[in-house]
Amino acid sequence: MTVLITGPDTDGLGDALSDLGADVVRVDGVATRDTIADAGVDTADTLVLTDMDDASVIPVAREANPDIRVVAYSRDSLPEYARGQADLAVDPDLLAAEVVAEELVGA
Repeated sequence: MTVLITGPDTDGLGDALSDLGADVVRVDGVATRDTIADAGVDTADTLVLTDMDDASVIPVAREANPDIRVVAYSRDSLPEYARGQADLAVDPDLLAAEVVAEELVGA
C-alpha cells in the first residue's frame, strides 16, 4: 500500500502508517499537479491531506488515479468545494493517528 501525504504531519500519521507496513511518500511544499505526479499519485492507493489549503489538488489526483482514496486528516474543515470529493475526513483530536492508520491499512 502506498500513501501520499501532503502538508505537515504533526500528528504522526505517516509514522503510524509506516509502522503498519505502508509505503509513505511525503509531498514537500504545496501540493500541485507536478508534485503529486512526481510522488507517484498515478499508482498510489491513498492521498492524505493534512493542510486544507491543498484541497484543490483532490480533483487533480482523481484525474490521474480514479481509484485513489482521499483522506483529510486535519483539525481544519475541508473547503466546501472539496467536501464531496474526499472519501474520509478525520479530526486528529477525535481519532489518533494509530487508529486512522489501522483503518487505512486494514490491519
